[in-house]
Amino acid sequence: MGVCDNLKKVLENIDEASSNCGRKGKVKLLAVSKFHPLEKIEQAILAGQKLFGENRVQEAYDKFSILKIKYPEIELHIIGHLQTNKVNKALTVCDCIESVDSIKLLNEINKCCEKIGRTVNVLLEFHTGEESKTGFLSEEEVFEALSYIKTNCPSVLPLGFMTMAPNTDNLNQISSSFKKLNLLKENAQKKFPFWDFTELSMGMSGDYQTAIEEGSTMVRIGTAIFGEREY
Repeated sequence: MGVCDNLKKVLENIDEASSNCGRKGKVKLLAVSKFHPLEKIEQAILAGQKLFGENRVQEAYDKFSILKIKYPEIELHIIGHLQTNKVNKALTVCDCIESVDSIKLLNEINKCCEKIGRTVNVLLEFHTGEESKTGFLSEEEVFEALSYIKTNCPSVLPLGFMTMAPNTDNLNQISSSFKKLNLLKENAQKKFPFWDFTELSMGMSGDYQTAIEEGSTMVRIGTAIFGEREY
Protein backbone atom coordinates (compact mmCIF):
# COMPACT_ATOMS: atom_id res chain seq x y z
CA MET A 1 0.00 0.00 0.00
CA GLY A 2 1.04 3.60 -0.53
CA VAL A 3 1.40 6.40 2.00
CA CYS A 4 -2.26 7.46 1.77
CA ASP A 5 -3.60 3.96 2.37
CA ASN A 6 -1.10 3.36 5.17
CA LEU A 7 -2.05 6.60 6.85
CA LYS A 8 -5.73 5.77 6.68
CA LYS A 9 -5.11 2.36 8.25
CA VAL A 10 -3.00 3.79 11.08
CA LEU A 11 -5.64 6.42 11.86
CA GLU A 12 -8.34 3.75 11.90
CA ASN A 13 -6.27 1.68 14.35
CA ILE A 14 -5.73 4.69 16.62
CA ASP A 15 -9.43 5.48 16.52
CA GLU A 16 -10.31 1.90 17.41
CA ALA A 17 -7.79 1.73 20.25
CA SER A 18 -8.92 5.05 21.71
CA SER A 19 -12.61 4.13 21.37
CA ASN A 20 -12.02 0.83 23.17
CA CYS A 21 -10.83 2.66 26.28
CA GLY A 22 -13.28 5.55 26.15
CA ARG A 23 -10.78 8.06 24.75
CA LYS A 24 -12.15 8.54 21.23
CA GLY A 25 -10.90 11.75 19.65
CA LYS A 26 -8.29 12.39 22.36
CA VAL A 27 -5.23 10.92 20.65
CA LYS A 28 -3.22 12.64 17.92
CA LEU A 29 -0.96 11.00 15.37
CA LEU A 30 2.55 12.37 15.01
CA ALA A 31 3.86 11.01 11.70
CA VAL A 32 7.57 10.34 12.12
CA SER A 33 9.11 11.28 8.78
CA LYS A 34 12.81 10.86 9.57
CA PHE A 35 14.82 9.25 6.75
CA HIS A 36 11.89 9.64 4.38
CA PRO A 37 11.93 11.99 1.38
CA LEU A 38 9.98 15.18 0.95
CA GLU A 39 7.78 13.55 -1.68
CA LYS A 40 6.39 10.97 0.76
CA ILE A 41 5.75 13.61 3.40
CA GLU A 42 3.85 15.66 0.86
CA GLN A 43 1.69 12.65 0.04
CA ALA A 44 0.76 12.41 3.72
CA ILE A 45 0.00 16.14 3.87
CA LEU A 46 -2.29 15.90 0.85
CA ALA A 47 -4.04 12.99 2.58
CA GLY A 48 -4.78 15.23 5.56
CA GLN A 49 -1.88 14.68 7.95
CA LYS A 50 -0.70 17.89 9.62
CA LEU A 51 1.57 16.81 12.49
CA PHE A 52 5.08 15.48 11.84
CA GLY A 53 8.16 14.52 13.83
CA GLU A 54 11.84 14.57 12.90
CA ASN A 55 14.91 13.45 14.84
CA ARG A 56 17.76 15.25 13.12
CA VAL A 57 17.78 19.03 12.87
CA GLN A 58 19.58 19.32 9.54
CA GLU A 59 17.28 16.78 7.90
CA ALA A 60 14.24 18.51 9.39
CA TYR A 61 15.45 21.88 8.11
CA ASP A 62 16.19 20.59 4.61
CA LYS A 63 12.67 19.21 4.22
CA PHE A 64 10.39 21.39 6.32
CA SER A 65 11.84 24.77 5.41
CA ILE A 66 10.42 23.95 1.98
CA LEU A 67 7.22 22.21 3.04
CA LYS A 68 6.20 24.88 5.53
CA ILE A 69 6.21 27.55 2.85
CA LYS A 70 3.94 25.46 0.67
CA TYR A 71 1.80 24.09 3.52
CA PRO A 72 1.85 26.65 6.37
CA GLU A 73 -0.76 24.69 8.32
CA ILE A 74 1.57 21.77 9.09
CA GLU A 75 3.32 21.40 12.44
CA LEU A 76 6.77 19.96 13.09
CA HIS A 77 8.07 18.48 16.34
CA ILE A 78 11.72 17.73 17.05
CA ILE A 79 11.68 14.34 18.77
CA GLY A 80 15.35 13.32 18.77
CA HIS A 81 18.09 14.33 21.18
CA LEU A 82 18.82 18.00 20.56
CA GLN A 83 22.34 19.38 20.94
CA THR A 84 22.63 22.95 22.17
CA ASN A 85 24.53 24.02 19.04
CA LYS A 86 21.58 22.91 16.89
CA VAL A 87 18.87 24.80 18.78
CA ASN A 88 18.98 27.95 16.66
CA LYS A 89 18.45 26.06 13.40
CA ALA A 90 15.77 23.85 14.96
CA LEU A 91 13.77 26.92 15.94
CA THR A 92 13.62 28.10 12.34
CA VAL A 93 11.36 25.17 11.40
CA CYS A 94 9.93 23.50 14.50
CA ASP A 95 6.78 24.25 16.47
CA CYS A 96 7.60 22.05 19.45
CA ILE A 97 10.68 20.40 20.94
CA GLU A 98 9.65 17.12 22.56
CA SER A 99 13.09 15.97 23.69
CA VAL A 100 14.05 18.55 26.33
CA ASP A 101 16.27 16.64 28.73
CA SER A 102 18.38 19.17 30.65
CA ILE A 103 18.37 22.63 32.17
CA LYS A 104 21.36 23.46 29.97
CA LEU A 105 19.23 22.79 26.89
CA LEU A 106 16.33 24.81 28.31
CA ASN A 107 18.62 27.76 28.86
CA GLU A 108 19.87 27.62 25.26
CA ILE A 109 16.35 27.28 23.86
CA ASN A 110 15.19 30.33 25.79
CA LYS A 111 18.25 32.36 24.77
CA CYS A 112 17.75 31.55 21.09
CA CYS A 113 14.01 32.26 21.30
CA GLU A 114 14.63 35.67 22.82
CA LYS A 115 17.06 36.53 20.01
CA ILE A 116 14.45 35.87 17.34
CA GLY A 117 11.44 37.08 19.34
CA ARG A 118 9.38 33.91 19.59
CA THR A 119 8.02 31.44 22.13
CA VAL A 120 8.34 27.69 21.64
CA ASN A 121 6.33 24.80 23.04
CA VAL A 122 8.29 22.01 24.70
CA LEU A 123 7.78 18.60 26.25
CA LEU A 124 10.14 17.37 28.95
CA GLU A 125 11.56 13.94 28.20
CA PHE A 126 11.31 11.57 31.16
CA HIS A 127 13.40 8.41 31.35
CA THR A 128 11.02 5.55 32.19
CA GLY A 129 13.01 2.49 31.23
CA GLU A 130 14.51 2.59 27.73
CA GLU A 131 18.23 2.34 28.56
CA SER A 132 19.48 3.78 25.27
CA LYS A 133 17.50 7.00 25.63
CA THR A 134 18.13 10.27 27.40
CA GLY A 135 15.74 12.13 29.66
CA PHE A 136 15.27 13.40 33.18
CA LEU A 137 15.81 10.52 35.61
CA SER A 138 13.48 11.45 38.46
CA GLU A 139 10.40 13.46 39.29
CA GLU A 140 12.62 15.76 41.34
CA GLU A 141 14.74 16.55 38.28
CA VAL A 142 11.62 17.31 36.24
CA PHE A 143 10.28 19.62 38.93
CA GLU A 144 13.64 21.38 39.11
CA ALA A 145 13.49 21.93 35.34
CA LEU A 146 9.94 23.25 35.53
CA SER A 147 10.92 25.62 38.32
CA TYR A 148 13.81 26.80 36.17
CA ILE A 149 11.44 27.47 33.26
CA LYS A 150 9.12 29.45 35.54
CA THR A 151 11.95 31.65 36.82
CA ASN A 152 14.32 31.90 33.87
CA CYS A 153 12.64 30.92 30.59
CA PRO A 154 9.80 33.26 29.63
CA SER A 155 10.06 32.17 25.98
CA VAL A 156 9.54 28.47 26.77
CA LEU A 157 6.07 27.00 27.26
CA PRO A 158 5.92 23.45 28.73
CA LEU A 159 2.91 21.54 27.41
CA GLY A 160 3.61 18.13 28.93
CA PHE A 161 5.93 15.17 28.79
CA MET A 162 7.45 12.54 26.49
CA THR A 163 8.93 9.09 27.03
CA MET A 164 9.94 5.88 25.30
CA ALA A 165 8.99 2.54 26.82
CA PRO A 166 11.72 -0.10 27.25
CA ASN A 167 12.47 -2.23 24.20
CA THR A 168 10.84 -5.42 25.42
CA ASP A 169 7.95 -7.76 24.73
CA ASN A 170 6.96 -7.61 28.40
CA LEU A 171 3.65 -5.74 28.37
CA ASN A 172 3.77 -5.18 32.11
CA GLN A 173 7.07 -3.31 31.81
CA ILE A 174 5.76 -1.27 28.88
CA SER A 175 2.55 -0.43 30.71
CA SER A 176 4.52 0.51 33.84
CA SER A 177 6.62 2.92 31.79
CA PHE A 178 3.54 4.72 30.51
CA LYS A 179 1.91 4.75 33.95
CA LYS A 180 5.00 6.52 35.31
CA LEU A 181 4.67 9.29 32.75
CA ASN A 182 0.96 9.74 33.44
CA LEU A 183 1.62 9.92 37.18
CA LEU A 184 4.37 12.45 36.57
CA LYS A 185 1.91 14.62 34.66
CA GLU A 186 -0.64 14.43 37.47
CA ASN A 187 1.93 15.37 40.11
CA ALA A 188 3.38 18.16 37.99
CA GLN A 189 -0.08 19.61 37.40
CA LYS A 190 -0.65 19.83 41.14
CA LYS A 191 2.71 21.49 41.78
CA PHE A 192 2.56 23.87 38.80
CA PRO A 193 -1.16 24.65 38.36
CA PHE A 194 -0.51 27.81 36.32
CA TRP A 195 0.47 25.61 33.37
CA ASP A 196 -1.84 23.22 31.56
CA PHE A 197 -0.01 19.97 30.89
CA THR A 198 -2.17 18.64 28.10
CA GLU A 199 0.30 16.46 26.19
CA LEU A 200 1.66 12.98 26.88
CA SER A 201 3.73 11.90 23.90
CA MET A 202 4.18 8.18 24.35
CA GLY A 203 3.65 5.12 22.20
CA MET A 204 5.18 3.98 18.93
CA SER A 205 4.32 1.37 16.32
CA GLY A 206 4.78 -1.61 18.63
CA ASP A 207 3.17 -0.28 21.79
CA TYR A 208 0.83 2.59 20.92
CA GLN A 209 -2.30 0.69 21.89
CA THR A 210 -0.97 0.20 25.41
CA ALA A 211 0.12 3.84 25.48
CA ILE A 212 -3.38 4.99 24.53
CA GLU A 213 -4.86 2.87 27.32
CA GLU A 214 -2.48 4.56 29.78
CA GLY A 215 -3.35 8.11 28.72
CA SER A 216 -1.25 9.01 25.70
CA THR A 217 -2.43 12.07 23.80
CA MET A 218 0.08 11.69 20.98
CA VAL A 219 1.55 8.56 19.40
CA ARG A 220 4.69 8.64 17.23
CA ILE A 221 4.46 6.33 14.20
CA GLY A 222 6.70 6.26 11.14
CA THR A 223 7.35 3.00 9.30
CA ALA A 224 3.69 1.94 9.28
CA ILE A 225 2.94 5.13 7.33
CA PHE A 226 5.98 5.74 5.15
CA GLY A 227 7.42 2.24 4.79
CA GLU A 228 10.98 1.20 5.51
CA ARG A 229 13.43 4.04 6.07
CA GLU A 230 15.26 5.49 3.09
CA TYR A 231 18.79 6.25 4.28
